[in-house]
Amino acid sequence: MKVKLQNVRLAFPRLFKAEQVNGEGDPQFSATFILPKNHPNVKDIESAILQVAKEKWADKAEVVLKKINAELKTCLKDGDLKADLDGFAGNYFINASNKTRPYVINRDKTQLNPDDGVIYAGCYVYAVIDIWAMDNKFGKRICASLSGVQFYKDGDTFTGGGIASDDDFDDLSVDDSVDDSVDDLVG
Repeated sequence: MKVKLQNVRLAFPRLFKAEQVNGEGDPQFSATFILPKNHPNVKDIESAILQVAKEKWADKAEVVLKKINAELKTCLKDGDLKADLDGFAGNYFINASNKTRPYVINRDKTQLNPDDGVIYAGCYVYAVIDIWAMDNKFGKRICASLSGVQFYKDGDTFTGGGIASDDDFDDLSVDDSVDDSVDDLVG
């Protein structure tokens, strides 16, 4: 069931290159979306989870949902489980992935690429996900497939450090005295 997320925070974006998550499984495109617990899309997500569960497990849907919720096997999770990460505490988050590259666009619907720097961890986006129920040899769970992401607005970047800028370096072009002692140590 397709759900459109609006004005949600983006974390762990793997939108342009498929990667293994935690070194496991096939490489996939993926993203995590953070939303406040009172966000209007929470009801949409919960409704979609219930609907796909009913379609998959019919009369047993509520029992199965209770079990997979307790086992944390739904795509919608409590951010307090990751309270050590910026932006998660006090919110919900939803993980979505896909083996196919998602459609990634800017506000004006122009396609984005990784070199644009427009999409980053911490920005706010709209996203289209597809919620579905899994019941196979790997178990029962409710998953979300990632279809597309649209940049909405800037936000504080989630990073461990950040990148250097010109201000972090001295202008070495004006220094005629080169200190070879450092070069000798490096090799």
